[in-house]
Amino acid sequence: MNFSFRRSLAMTAVFCAGLAAVSIADAKTFKWANAGDVSSMDPYARQETFLLTFTQNIYDPLVRRDKDLKLEAALAVKWGQADKTTWFFDLRPGVKFSDGTPFTADDVVFSLNRANGPGSNMGSNFSSVKEIKKVNDLRVEVITKYPDPLLADKWAALGMMSKAWAEKNNALNSADMTKKEENFATRNAVGTGPFMLKERKADEKTVLVPNPGWWDTPTHNLTEVIFTPVANPATRVAALKAGDIDMMYEVPPADTDTLKKDPNINVLESPEIRIVYLGMDQERAELLESNVKGKNPFKDKRVREAIHRSIDVDAIRRTVMRGQSFPTDLMVAPGINGYMKDLDKRAPLLKPEEAKTLLADAGYPEGFELGMDCPNDRYVNDEKICQAVVAMLAKIGIKVNLRAQTRNLYFAKILRKGDGKQGDTSFYMLGWSPGGTYDVHNVFEALIQTPNATTKKGLFNAGGYSNAQIDKLADAMEQETDKTKRDVMIREATKLYVDDFAYIPLHQQALIWAARKNVSLVQPADNSFPLRFVTIK
Repeated sequence: MNFSFRRSLAMTAVFCAGLAAVSIADAKTFKWANAGDVSSMDPYARQETFLLTFTQNIYDPLVRRDKDLKLEAALAVKWGQADKTTWFFDLRPGVKFSDGTPFTADDVVFSLNRANGPGSNMGSNFSSVKEIKKVNDLRVEVITKYPDPLLADKWAALGMMSKAWAEKNNALNSADMTKKEENFATRNAVGTGPFMLKERKADEKTVLVPNPGWWDTPTHNLTEVIFTPVANPATRVAALKAGDIDMMYEVPPADTDTLKKDPNINVLESPEIRIVYLGMDQERAELLESNVKGKNPFKDKRVREAIHRSIDVDAIRRTVMRGQSFPTDLMVAPGINGYMKDLDKRAPLLKPEEAKTLLADAGYPEGFELGMDCPNDRYVNDEKICQAVVAMLAKIGIKVNLRAQTRNLYFAKILRKGDGKQGDTSFYMLGWSPGGTYDVHNVFEALIQTPNATTKKGLFNAGGYSNAQIDKLADAMEQETDKTKRDVMIREATKLYVDDFAYIPLHQQALIWAARKNVSLVQPADNSFPLRFVTIK
């Protein structure tokens, strides 16, 4: 398969007819499936693409992305910077929540503070924020601690909630999913978006219906949307071929050719901006899940290098991904602002005896044993990739005990808690898409900077990697508006983490969906799935 992963970030694929408004007489039920369930109905419960894209069908943001991933007006009709540290958002008048409650600046202030509050997984989007205040019912101002030209981009994935509804139902804060908490907003929802929640049965099905009072003009013709998690790929494929579902989100590579041969099915293929990578606990003095006691092997660069250079990403691409991935040595994909192509070069693979020499020099002549965490329903072939890594590391004397589990259990285990405390993992797989800003700073701020619950930096740096020089450069690039100066900072910071073997990037993931040929939809490069663009003939 020939993927053009160097195409424009804004590239989208569209099924069938254009997205013109259609009459209600043609309306349909749309049934779709994915390997795993959406984690929660709370739009701030987890900073994960699937949860964010699902809940944005219910909760509108202030500004949203169009089909080409460009910012456009949503609940805010105008926004910008009054000065270097003051942002304003002028709100759309006459908007109501689906329960009839008027949408005002009070809801925006409440929502943004809730997204930055206890239990929320969205705090990394507020690192620059000093104060959020209501000017009047239709204007909100945000005071930042320092210039942040990317603030509106960061908030394009933040759905606005009803303050009155949250107060009435004791959902003033998000339930902390890392602690397996729940509240009313976990299974219920009221927003201003194109759809309303009709039924929620976790791990079984979630049903949406159109919001008749939506402020925008619908371009879909759906009267009902039924989402069903189906873990088994063969079952999902069979359901699509039989017409039991209309669309399959994220097709495993092994099933792509089969679906392409079906005359009733269209397969959409495009590059995704997500990088799938491996992380290592470099924070604890002793690994939680290892036979090494009294020290942490991952604190030694030689160990990190031995592992990094023993993982054959080209073999993973050939055998596990069936050509549907692009190996990388960077934590950011082509198309993202700040991607440095000339630095995207992996160090040559080591022979097993060479890697063992590195381990011996680091004090591990016999290798060592450790646990590894991996999801089995989040990324394309995630568990199979981890199994391949286990086999590769066994050749250099590192015994990896793999624990693969569903995304809800997996994320709750590995991610940092609401107080910033490190999750319970020693070695893990994760994927990251800087879909908020489409800028490399998002990757530095969320994944590479030293974790700090106070500054909101490094909140998704599950392994606790820390480099003071990178921290300084990342903070500087966040505020720098001179592109030439900023690119110098990005280049220096990128080279630092690459040379330090801070992470083990694997590949840029292919984005593959499949749908019945009577379905028209849009496939953005960030793997979001806006139901407002779906029509069925």
